[in-house]
Amino acid sequence: MLNRVLALVVVTSLLVASGSVWSYDADLAASYALLFQPVTGAKAGKALHLMSPEAFVAKATKGERLVTLDIRTPAEASIFTSALPESLAIPINELFTPDNLARVPTDTPVVVLCVSGTRATAAGTALRHIGFHNVFILKGGFKALTGYLNPKTANPAPAAGTDK
Repeated sequence: MLNRVLALVVVTSLLVASGSVWSYDADLAASYALLFQPVTGAKAGKALHLMSPEAFVAKATKGERLVTLDIRTPAEASIFTSALPESLAIPINELFTPDNLARVPTDTPVVVLCVSGTRATAAGTALRHIGFHNVFILKGGFKALTGYLNPKTANPAPAAGTDK
């Protein structure tokens, strides 16, 4: 019985001691506080730089310059990916190297995509946090984009008076 009590005292002491040794990076936490400060209320999605599939398609069809950054694995990207000019395919596990960060433009809107938007949210937030203020996240990823792009939205009728 004494051994059990002694063991419990030792374990409790170690837990208390280890809890007081651990701390978080206060400077990093403060920098995230600044990043997320505007993320409140109904405009939270805009503050997080989320872009709906509808907005993405509208910008692309208007000819606005957009760079897509597909962060899926090479196996995922081999099936389908963005066909927009200047598209990039850099897996998330390789994105934050100096060489790959140098490939991400700073003068053009960059839309980060993945399958569902989860990885894109993490990568896009991290990119914005390190200074890429032109980065947006495709809300819902390729799943949402393919759900939005049905035959009617993908192939709109030509505008009146055009030959196309």
